[in-house]
Amino acid sequence: MGNPVFQPSHFTAVVLFALFASIVFGITQRETPRRMIRYGIYCFVLFVGSTVAISWLMFLIAR
Repeated sequence: MGNPVFQPSHFTAVVLFALFASIVFGITQRETPRRMIRYGIYCFVLFVGSTVAISWLMFLIAR
């Protein structure tokens, strides 16, 4: 089989998911290009920020 060329870490996978989902949300949920970009950035920050916050919470609970 061989080794896959691209093996992202968990965080990289989250960032990629957040990027693509935010692009789709921005395009489908807003009407003007300016609002699409702003909403996409907003969604991206929420995705990544909530992931980091929940990760820290799980780390603290596991200790």
